[in-house]
Amino acid sequence: MTPDEVRASAAHLFELHQRYAPLFGYRQAQDHALTYLQGLLQHEGRKNTEAMALSVGGGKVRALQQFVSESPWDHRRIQQQIQADFAQTLVSSTSEWNIGTVGVIDESGFPKKGDQSVGVARQWCGRLGKKDNCQVGVYLVGVTPAGSALLEHQIYLPEDWILDHKRRGEAGIPRAITFRTKPQLALDLHARVQATGAVSFGWLTFDELYGRNEDFLTQLEQRKQFYVGEVPVSTTVWTKDPATQVPEYSGRGPRPTQPLRESVRSVQEVAESLPAEAWQVLCLREGSGEPVIFEFAAVRVWAMRQHKPGPPIWLVIRRPVGGVGEVKYYVSNASAQTPLQVLALVSGCRLRVEEYFADGKGYLGMGQFEGRSWAGWHHHMTLVALAHLLVTGVRQRLKKKSTGLTLDMAVRLLKAALPRPDLSLEAALAIVEYHLRRNEIARRSHRKMWQKKHKGVKVKPIWKTMTVPNLC
Repeated sequence: MTPDEVRASAAHLFELHQRYAPLFGYRQAQDHALTYLQGLLQHEGRKNTEAMALSVGGGKVRALQQFVSESPWDHRRIQQQIQADFAQTLVSSTSEWNIGTVGVIDESGFPKKGDQSVGVARQWCGRLGKKDNCQVGVYLVGVTPAGSALLEHQIYLPEDWILDHKRRGEAGIPRAITFRTKPQLALDLHARVQATGAVSFGWLTFDELYGRNEDFLTQLEQRKQFYVGEVPVSTTVWTKDPATQVPEYSGRGPRPTQPLRESVRSVQEVAESLPAEAWQVLCLREGSGEPVIFEFAAVRVWAMRQHKPGPPIWLVIRRPVGGVGEVKYYVSNASAQTPLQVLALVSGCRLRVEEYFADGKGYLGMGQFEGRSWAGWHHHMTLVALAHLLVTGVRQRLKKKSTGLTLDMAVRLLKAALPRPDLSLEAALAIVEYHLRRNEIARRSHRKMWQKKHKGVKVKPIWKTMTVPNLC
């Protein structure tokens, strides 16, 4: 890998921007899109709109804020182009693992203060591992051996937000938006990607929030979409075909129609009953760290839906090598001929979306948007998706010269290779004057709020009234 090769790869930013520019509308919006992408890639420190505008946007803070929070460009059109680029540049690598493109559904939370930012509420935040004030988005990430990309996303709105017309209006939430559970949002994302037609998923995988939702699984089955989804340890299944468990008619009373539940077991009970030879040690991936290796087993069972027999499915169990540690349980609607190795590999793709969130939050400012609007949140996530796609493309090119190149390494190289605006004395003075004006406005606002709370109280700054004695 040479400096010229890195510079050539970094120039892909401007090629990519030219391809996407018409989707942003008028010329100023196109220019702001490039500024925002450069800020996500180059700005050191917290990547909020103000900081990026001051560092790479010529100090045009208000203009960049309006671009991301108020500009009318449609983020879904950008996402559709991302899907097309993903299909063209990354999907071809799926022949390396023979499972096609895997769609990973997951949610991610972003801690927030206050109650005005769109969707913010006290709810579960995976990043913190507890309930707290946060925003939560639902994401559909496409995964291939060559890389991942965010294909669709939508913020989750708790019911309180749906019913609060004042906050809805202030955040600019479209009237057509109604309450949707996270599994329902996930189905919407899947349907939108499928409708675009650029990406076809061989499989979907997801955690137990979605796996325990029977309507969600049924919808995927009706769409003929294969899945491998995690389920809670309390999940129950039929270990024998329920059709064979209906008691014979005794000749008296109503004819039995429901099967006996003698073969209903929890997934934990099924796992504990498996013989040693049912387990296989499989390596999901290898890299610079320790290889990801687990023991897997799979058994054909019948699903329990609404307390009644469901379709035949796979129950897949994953446990640490040696059997000591947390055990994971998955269900899949794959055909009975599907090899265990395929089911295990699909389940392991969830690790890739965790990497996407880590990279997006760690290097591309995914969780640092400070706007409050519906449009702004979705605009920001789409621009992060575009920046991530760019870095993935650069990484893919440079990996041909240096195998083992990670995304954070590619970001570092991009930062060094992309041109940065020179900070002249005049520009530095403009930035300082901006902060002085902003601080003065903030000081007056805080003083006004204090006086409003303490009407009738007159306050004089002590340093203007105090007489300092001469101690000499």
